[in-house]
Amino acid sequence: MSELTNEEKIKILSDIVAIKTVNDNEIEVAKYFQELFDKYDIDSHLDELSKTRANLIASIGSGKPVIGVSGHMDVVDEGNHNDWTHDPFTLTEDNGYLYGRGAADMKSGLAALAIALIEIKKSNSLKKGTIKFMATVGEEIEQAGSKQLYDKAYTKDLDALLIAEPSYPSLVYAHKGSMDFRITSKGKSAHSSIPFLGKNAITPLITFIDNINKEYEQLKETTKSNSLDYSNMIEGLEDRLPDNINKEDFKDAIESLVITNSVISGGNQVNSVPEYAIAEFNVRTIPEYNNEKVKKLFEKYLKDANKNGADLSQEIYLDLDPVVTTGQNNLVNLGVKKAKKHFKYEKTFITSPTVAVTDASNLLRDKDESFPFLMFGPGEGPHQVDERVNKEIYLQFIDYYIDLLTSYTNEY
Repeated sequence: MSELTNEEKIKILSDIVAIKTVNDNEIEVAKYFQELFDKYDIDSHLDELSKTRANLIASIGSGKPVIGVSGHMDVVDEGNHNDWTHDPFTLTEDNGYLYGRGAADMKSGLAALAIALIEIKKSNSLKKGTIKFMATVGEEIEQAGSKQLYDKAYTKDLDALLIAEPSYPSLVYAHKGSMDFRITSKGKSAHSSIPFLGKNAITPLITFIDNINKEYEQLKETTKSNSLDYSNMIEGLEDRLPDNINKEDFKDAIESLVITNSVISGGNQVNSVPEYAIAEFNVRTIPEYNNEKVKKLFEKYLKDANKNGADLSQEIYLDLDPVVTTGQNNLVNLGVKKAKKHFKYEKTFITSPTVAVTDASNLLRDKDESFPFLMFGPGEGPHQVDERVNKEIYLQFIDYYIDLLTSYTNEY
């Protein structure tokens, strides 16, 4: 018999959605789960990064195998409240769905893992091994929480890792890397009527952006991952594409290196020569054109610009390597088997890489390709207005995690 009722399981999700953790304040969610775990005699402790940010680590069982289960507590900005059908920080049920910021990404997956831990603990169904619960901070921006967990060796004893990011109905065993670059151009201000007395910071930055874009146009034709087989993912998603989307462009974006200039700013007012300008890039890397190669690419054009009189500098504020595992292990095999048992879905579950990036980039930094890694969780419309999770599927995921985790440890 379940320790918690369905109403209580939904209330837990409702409670943490109500805690505003937009790129900060995760400590309140961590303390919420810590108090919940205390009620069920589950040991846990905070791993603080600041006064408002803390990872939470909890565990049940003992000995080998040690399977880590993880999810992040932060959410992205909700945007304009008026665009939402319901208040983004009030979990609202509507036509079988639960709406709210984080309902998909990824408080439903995190809550499902926490509840599964409680149910396993109270039922004494963990016959051997350890389940280590790790709730992280800052995944949406800099992944500082998972980096600290790795740096403090919380992941050293892991034999497997499950992350509950929204991916249903796909089970995922690998993904691209991610990098964020900030390029700053310095100039000298002057009145726009006598621009020769100043130095326009925007001009060399535009040239730099143009050079990166031209290089990328060539690279996306020649870089295609052989290590990350996206064929199943492409096949599963192509039918859902709008008619105006070019399928070849779609395939290129999924299978290849992706470089996006997503932010540009500069100057203060129209009649002054701008003394600064900033451009930011997000890069999704693949093993065949990895983070180190991207760094060399940016450094090349930075040096070229500065040789020609520019004053450009760069900051790399996110540097996450691709996660590459073979998917040939008992965790993935069990994951697929249990998914077919617990979920009613018209197609076979797709086991494939994803273009999303997770805390696994840090948590598995010293693991090899044979390491058992699985990403599978509930939710629809992450980062979108009216983000939601199917109520029935959320509850089914709790049972799925209980079954998967106990079966994996018992069969290890």
